[in-house]
Amino acid sequence: MYKWLLAAFLIIPVIELWGILQVGDWIGGWNTFLIIIVMSALGAYLARSEGRKVWMEAQLQMQAGQMPGRALIDGICVLLGGLLLLTPGFFSDLIGIVMLLPITRPFIRHMVLQWLEKRMRNGNFTIKRF
Repeated sequence: MYKWLLAAFLIIPVIELWGILQVGDWIGGWNTFLIIIVMSALGAYLARSEGRKVWMEAQLQMQAGQMPGRALIDGICVLLGGLLLLTPGFFSDLIGIVMLLPITRPFIRHMVLQWLEKRMRNGNFTIKRF
């Protein structure tokens, strides 16, 4: 697991920098900078808006006596999507938008639930205390 995290922290910034340089060559440095700033602002707004919706849904589910499982996964998607949109880069922005949009979030939720179910069936899912 730690090897994958280390590889991600090394490879992802290189890919993002390559993408920024490619777009900069294509449309110019200032336009690229402006797009990155606008995407970050849009990401912050969208994350805040969608985060409020997910929070309200979770509260309604808890008031009805239900476990807010779907809302919890949606909240994680919104949080990660917002963080990805705040980081500079076009590839992370694309993934962040996919995680934030209510249209695509059910697909992400389904993938997460399948992954969790597979881990639980194999006995690879553990909760560690700190």
